[in-house]
Amino acid sequence: MATVAEWIEGARPRTLPNAIAPVLAGAGAAAQLGAFSWWQSLLALLVALALIVGVNYANDYSDGVRGTDTDRVGPMRLVGSGAARPKAVLAAALTSLGIAGVLGLVLVALTGTWWLLALGALCIGGAWFYTGGRRPYGYAGLGELAVFVFFGLAAVLGTVYVQAKTVSWEALGCAVAVGSLSTAVLSANNLRDIPTDRGAGKRTLAVLLGDAGTRALYLALVTVPFVITVAMGLGHPVTLIGLAAALLLVKPVRTVVSGGEGLGLIHVLRDTGLAMLAWSALTALALVLA
Repeated sequence: MATVAEWIEGARPRTLPNAIAPVLAGAGAAAQLGAFSWWQSLLALLVALALIVGVNYANDYSDGVRGTDTDRVGPMRLVGSGAARPKAVLAAALTSLGIAGVLGLVLVALTGTWWLLALGALCIGGAWFYTGGRRPYGYAGLGELAVFVFFGLAAVLGTVYVQAKTVSWEALGCAVAVGSLSTAVLSANNLRDIPTDRGAGKRTLAVLLGDAGTRALYLALVTVPFVITVAMGLGHPVTLIGLAAALLLVKPVRTVVSGGEGLGLIHVLRDTGLAMLAWSALTALALVLA
């Protein structure tokens, strides 16, 4: 039976910035529109956290029962390692996704944004079918696109919309920037797993692009937010403080460029996530001041 520490590691806490960053950026964009609500932002954050924990457990379960995680570098795999029974991990995944659904329903009901129920259902479906079902889209090279849409566009713009009932160009910029960084985290993860994914028949985008192509994609993705920062700075000079987040990317970019692989790429995921969190916090603060 898995220990509490193993369950926590199985939830992949290093991915939590992917849930926190879009809500931070969205809250800042809502404040810039004069519509910030602390409790609506908090509910949006809880939805995002429950969703990402749910997708992590669902991924652990689906990959584990397929045998994809039998020989894998990286964080604890509950099913693949045999530490937890598949049914227990499935229950944890469904519970987390269920909590996300309930909290999302509460947020929608309290704000009257009922059409967002469809978006919430799409997010939960996306979380499950990433590696679940007969034809998981994560096995067809679509994982990065889904992360960009769900943890970038949907999470940021959804956070803004429930508060302001509209979105702005600044909000859209934040959504693209956070989505790019979140996608970069997944790209680094899949870069590390190219050998084992290829052997297991998991055709991620990294497997399709190959080692060199995936490294180029990562570099392009981490560049996008700072191009957006410069563009936003033309209208709101204070947002240029977001450029400071680039300092956190020096080490991971150096590792990717120099050909780091396997365990050497683990810190790239962590540091890219921290850079995303820093960019979102700094930009949100700047939008509040703007």
